[in-house]
Amino acid sequence: MALSRLAILAIVSGISLVLSGCFYTNAAQVPMAKTYPYSEQQRMQAAHHWQVLAEYEAKGILQQPNLRAIPLYLPEQTDHTSGEFARGYRSLLTSELVSGGAIIKHRPGHAATLNFNVEVINHSDRGFIRPYPGAMTLAAFASGVSVLVAPSSNAALALIPPVVGADVTSGSWSSVSDEEVIITTKITDNERVLYSSSNIYYINQGDRRHYAPHRVPKPPPVTRVPLDNQW
Repeated sequence: MALSRLAILAIVSGISLVLSGCFYTNAAQVPMAKTYPYSEQQRMQAAHHWQVLAEYEAKGILQQPNLRAIPLYLPEQTDHTSGEFARGYRSLLTSELVSGGAIIKHRPGHAATLNFNVEVINHSDRGFIRPYPGAMTLAAFASGVSVLVAPSSNAALALIPPVVGADVTSGSWSSVSDEEVIITTKITDNERVLYSSSNIYYINQGDRRHYAPHRVPKPPPVTRVPLDNQW
């Protein structure tokens, strides 16, 4: 039975309304914020972590054929212009380079300059940060045995007591910090950049002075009240 012209018009109108609703549903006046794919970032909170960075950078430098035969000069880091990190990292990096066969000079003449820069970043309004995928979930405490939902690398820890599960897996966890540092190690010679490597780390808020001592805000002055024996 053929549809009447009126019925066809009604069907077409209905489809048009549905499609227009879809278009409005998927429309926005401004771009919507989207999260980045899941990633990880390490936290520096021990001098050993400076050693790890020194080993990494020394290896990267020594792997460059054009740098192995060039003498390197590492400027001194004074107490007034640098923190513990700058002085410690310079010493550690020097040791790693010498151990790997690099030529290190005490004076800048006839040598490329190896320097590093530390940029401290403070985020004051990051908003809510969701836990990372696979964060541990403990259930059924009453039974004494819990199901541990963890990253796939720990899938074997499926049924274990909750306290034991936390002890085994918590070593790889760290909270997100509002303080970060960008550490760039660079080698220059005659205004040419021969090597540059940047790394980003979380740091503890109280450790800022290690990386940027001149940027640590000073406490407000203490108001002194004069004392005398007059009433």
